[in-house]
Amino acid sequence: MTPEQITSRFAIKGTVEDIKPFGTGLINTTYKVKTEEEDAPNYLLQIINHHIFQNVPELTRNIKRVTDHIRGKLKAQKTTDIDRRVLTPIETLDGEGFFKDDEGRYWRMFLFIEGARSYDQLTNAKQAEAGGRAFGQFQKMVSDLPGEPLYPIIPGFHNTEMRINNFKKRVEKDPVGRLKEVKEEVDFLMERSEEYKKIVQMGKEGKIPERIVHQDTKFNNVLLDENDEVLCVIDLDTVMPGYVCYDIGDAIRNGANTGKEDDPNLDNVNINMELYEGFIKGFLQETKEILTPEEKETLAFGAKLLTYEQAVRFLDDYIDGDNYYKTESPEHNLIRTRAQIKLLKSMEENWEAMQKIVNEQ
Repeated sequence: MTPEQITSRFAIKGTVEDIKPFGTGLINTTYKVKTEEEDAPNYLLQIINHHIFQNVPELTRNIKRVTDHIRGKLKAQKTTDIDRRVLTPIETLDGEGFFKDDEGRYWRMFLFIEGARSYDQLTNAKQAEAGGRAFGQFQKMVSDLPGEPLYPIIPGFHNTEMRINNFKKRVEKDPVGRLKEVKEEVDFLMERSEEYKKIVQMGKEGKIPERIVHQDTKFNNVLLDENDEVLCVIDLDTVMPGYVCYDIGDAIRNGANTGKEDDPNLDNVNINMELYEGFIKGFLQETKEILTPEEKETLAFGAKLLTYEQAVRFLDDYIDGDNYYKTESPEHNLIRTRAQIKLLKSMEENWEAMQKIVNEQ
């Protein structure tokens, strides 16, 4: 079925003028649906990648629960432009949250948020602070979501203990004979394996609470207005139970790196402490009232944790023969691994300063 045919199955207002591909997302295919009437909103139409998100009904339910809860909070605060401050799912004509076509594809629709922009890369500390504030606001908004826990859409997504155990098995098997090339990288990660099981163990022991966390805190998942003020957080597919350090940690790993995630020149790769401080400052402005002292102590560690975990995941895939991540060359996953290890080394060198910034907020 075509996007035009699919759109007619959703309860939209107005007449469709055109439908065009939109954005650069790697997971879900997205279209912008433009309407003719000035008083009718525009929409985003998406094909959900059900190979990654295999339980589409539970995924849809998670997003509806979270967005309904945030909308209720915004109404209570008498926010005026609510449709720009939270994603608005659009139901089908049958009142469902998604439509399954005759080819087995799953489609969903949201209101298009007008006058919003996002950035793939940060350029200054003000933007970093806005990013920290955005994910902090999200954390605060969903901290009292009632009812049963959200469905774990990707079980063990940031369970580093599980990732390490899988990695050890892969190293033992060496399925495509690449282990001899990466002994130095394997040794570096294995030497630190016990340290990075800490968060999962703290959770098991009840030292930190499990919360609803976003789990994909790239800066381009923050929508800003024309003044670079926060509107809302988007891409809620991985919102599920986890620990608060995952979100701030991955935001810093993604956003406060002076190089690229797959930078072949390791001299480019370091932690940008100015951007790091911006993220921490913005995040804690919003969350310091809800976080426990133990959680606050994990925030700086979260940046190291998520960088370590990503290095493990890239190297695991390299040793396995590149079956998970898209690669542009046979060495791509190894280049990615080395860049993450260099970023982690930079964080280790700046560790005292990183902790100090958290403690000063």
